[in-house]
Amino acid sequence: MKKPLLLGVTAFCLCAFVTGDKSFPEKDGILQLQKGNFNRALKKYKQLLVHFYAPLTVQGYRATAAFEGAAAELQGSEVKLATVDVTKEKELAKELDAADQHTIRLYLSGDKLNPVSCPVPQSSASILTWLKRRAGSAADLITDLSQSEASEELTVVGYFKELNHEYVQMFYAAAIDLPDINFVVTQNDEVTSKYGLTHDVVLLLKKSKLIQAYRMTPQTSKEELIVFITVYQMDPVTEYNGQTVTQILSLPVLNHALLFVNKSSADFEEIFSAFNSAAEAFRLKILFVYVDVNELRNGRMMEYFRVRDFEAPLIRLVNLTDHVTYHLPSDTLNVENIKAFCQSYLEGKAKPKMQSEPIPEGWDEKPVKELVGMTLEKVGFNPDKTVFVLFYLPYSRASRALFPLWEELAEAFKHREDVVIARMDASANDINLSVQGAYPSLCLFPALYAERVVVYTGKRNVKDLLKFVDKEMEKAKKYRVKEDEDRRKYMEALQAEEAEKANKTKDEL
Repeated sequence: MKKPLLLGVTAFCLCAFVTGDKSFPEKDGILQLQKGNFNRALKKYKQLLVHFYAPLTVQGYRATAAFEGAAAELQGSEVKLATVDVTKEKELAKELDAADQHTIRLYLSGDKLNPVSCPVPQSSASILTWLKRRAGSAADLITDLSQSEASEELTVVGYFKELNHEYVQMFYAAAIDLPDINFVVTQNDEVTSKYGLTHDVVLLLKKSKLIQAYRMTPQTSKEELIVFITVYQMDPVTEYNGQTVTQILSLPVLNHALLFVNKSSADFEEIFSAFNSAAEAFRLKILFVYVDVNELRNGRMMEYFRVRDFEAPLIRLVNLTDHVTYHLPSDTLNVENIKAFCQSYLEGKAKPKMQSEPIPEGWDEKPVKELVGMTLEKVGFNPDKTVFVLFYLPYSRASRALFPLWEELAEAFKHREDVVIARMDASANDINLSVQGAYPSLCLFPALYAERVVVYTGKRNVKDLLKFVDKEMEKAKKYRVKEDEDRRKYMEALQAEEAEKANKTKDEL
């Protein structure tokens, strides 16, 4: 079903200039909305395309440029464009859940709760194409295939036997979500003979060359089709840089294999070739990316993964959902090792890489003990001591503000040998525990055999912290009684089992 969008067949051409409503501030024909006039704009305009942006950001700037270009083309249409500066209109952005730096949404008929999200645009043409496809149907994509086959850009071709089939509707839904890609629908039987395929198939073509084909089935979802198209739109391996970062992070493949390597090194071509060959085997499951450690602009990326340039080449695997990192346990980066590493990761057999600072000299001599990754479990899970740990970020004001409080708390417990007050830099040490969250995080490790962690969420003052520790220690005493009883029963049962085995051996002799 078509959605009303633009007036007449000249919708996407420059129309006669329409004077803006003085009740809404405008700049170059774009409404400048705030909390005070946002609802009125929704009621006034049947289709309101809103860009929620943050100035002075790279992604925000790109989206803004695309939005402004589209605004010039849409003057006089049914679509009214507007912007909201999320750095100034924080309350409105929070209310609309639009705090992202480059969110574009289409509000229809005053519906504030159910806007349509516009994909992150690469250009003004992206926005215009998205609007046009939303208003159209799959029939708009039917064209002469020969006109697209020679294109240097990727063309997605849907070859279908019946145009009213649900496959076609799914194909068109994917086209709406991918406005930067050329989509074509054909029923030309020459496709069968030329590419050796049958109908109900999606082809990816570039310069008449078949890149990949995807067979549609009743189980195929729009999301699966989008993953297929976006993955094969890219090369098997993509270099991480300012031009590709948005595409890399927006791709629906959440597993990323990262090769940190020096592009100017003598063995770069050999290592890249192995990495590229391995990438072919995992195209829809893992995204392969390489990072040039010799590029200064990649410093933040290397800092995040704690990679130093002299450590390259090395490979890390990370999932963008939980951000747990895995390290290829080999100094030889050949195809076999890379493939085996990726397969073990997908099967859940790979072990996360644990980072740790060196153990500081005199780490346990001061009232507040300095823990690192290598000492956390040993100290924290000591069954005879209650340990209270401040997990902090050294560059965070909120973290540093707690340092004096932690010193004061340590002073209050300095005569208690059964209580340890400690802190740990969470940015320099991996924490393989469910204690993270928003840093700084205050976590108590009770004196128990069980590896138990209690996250403190109360007021951050000495009085309340002391009450919390005393309360949890009393609980731990009760748990400890039960633990000791369970351990006693276990030991007795074990001794009885061993005695029975010894008697049985004697009888056999």
